[in-house]
Amino acid sequence: MISVTDIKEKTGTISSPWSPMDVVQVNDQVLRLALFHGSYHWHKHAEEDELFYVLTGSIRIKLRNQPDLELKAGQLTVIPKGIEHCPEADAPSHVLLFEPLELKSKGD
Repeated sequence: MISVTDIKEKTGTISSPWSPMDVVQVNDQVLRLALFHGSYHWHKHAEEDELFYVLTGSIRIKLRNQPDLELKAGQLTVIPKGIEHCPEADAPSHVLLFEPLELKSKGD
């Protein structure tokens, strides 16, 4: 049976920052929902691109040797594979991540 997922409803189920939950799988990709708050660690993904879509709040993605990216609700960016990055949020923000299913959520 085909189901409907309410993303805004799911935001109420996440209380721990930096612990993405899988929302739905599409072929070999997965849509994950995460609460960003504070600073994550610097990391990169050697084989996979990572899409960040800010659902609520705003985030900053620090990049090595490039200007930081500032994203607010309704904006997205793709961090290409191999690019070292460090996401952070000054206030709790919900972010959708569209990634390959096998992507390690913690990076390397």
